[in-house]
Amino acid sequence: MEIKEILTESIARGASDIFLVGGLPLTFKIHSRHVRISDERLFPDELTKMITELYAMIDRQMKDFHTTGEEDDFSFALPGLGRFRANVFLQRGSLSAVIRIIKFGIPNPYELNIPESVIDIADLNKGLVLITGAAGSGKSTTIACIIDEINSKHDKTIITIEDPIEFVHNHKKSIVIQREITVDTKDFLSGLLASLRESPDVLLLGEIRDAKTMEVAMTAAETGQLVMGTLHTNSAADTVDRIVDEFPPARQKQVLAQLARVLRVVVCQHLIPTKDGTLIPAFEIMKVNTAIRNLIREGKIHQFDQVIQTSSRSGMIMMDASIADLVNKGIVDRNVAANYVADPDTFEKKIFIR
Repeated sequence: MEIKEILTESIARGASDIFLVGGLPLTFKIHSRHVRISDERLFPDELTKMITELYAMIDRQMKDFHTTGEEDDFSFALPGLGRFRANVFLQRGSLSAVIRIIKFGIPNPYELNIPESVIDIADLNKGLVLITGAAGSGKSTTIACIIDEINSKHDKTIITIEDPIEFVHNHKKSIVIQREITVDTKDFLSGLLASLRESPDVLLLGEIRDAKTMEVAMTAAETGQLVMGTLHTNSAADTVDRIVDEFPPARQKQVLAQLARVLRVVVCQHLIPTKDGTLIPAFEIMKVNTAIRNLIREGKIHQFDQVIQTSSRSGMIMMDASIADLVNKGIVDRNVAANYVADPDTFEKKIFIR
């Protein structure tokens, strides 16, 4: 198959990823399951032909992978079909690629089970918001929905710094400036520093990768911007611990004090397989109220869970409670859900379906 046929077929089958890997048949990931499209394994010559076709189709310079050994990560769009994010790399000396499929348009957050309390982040005027979770947990989709809500409701300047751009936003009530790493700016820190001179109201960092970037993000949030970013952490407590641990011990008390001032919301998410074979997100949501703010300032991060558990009326929820809710609604099998919870005993007490 030619590369365009493969991309078209992936969209038709509802795939999320395409695997072009030596020794493996053409494979799609569909609802978290790997589906082999044929029985014929892909060999180096065929893979080189497919990947060369891909670069020619999107008019992108092809790196000399066999000399540099570097990966190439980029996004591209095919009119009328969709957007794609590709990572091209060497595997046992031959070219390979994994391609993520991103459909055109911004998804409806309520069809994706994103809670209203998460979409309400769009109404914040300033502060730091962190969306966290493992790779492939849907963070980019959640953030895209929040950005679209701001764009639809508010007259603001939104600047995003992404690696690469996944969802393309049209200008609605807001001005949306989207910058891609290596294409439009050198790195996240350079893009963030430049954006502060571009009259932003809302800043999105596709990923906060180091202490310096976090430091500038917190300062921007403190001076009046709404700053959103992602981290690869699995709970609100892990998120704050991860931020503080990025800094030397002598600075950690200062960082905690600054976080207590600027942090507004931490959203953690997992994608859980459903009974019908699709995926659905589960969320931990921590809003920074007076109690949480005091715990951050005092470094008592381990006590976050107690506050979240008793603050459901304000839209907070623990991850295990969110997963239990999906089980109680009959969406997720309890045995599957048990693989994703942190405290199995507490989780069992929340389940009323037997």
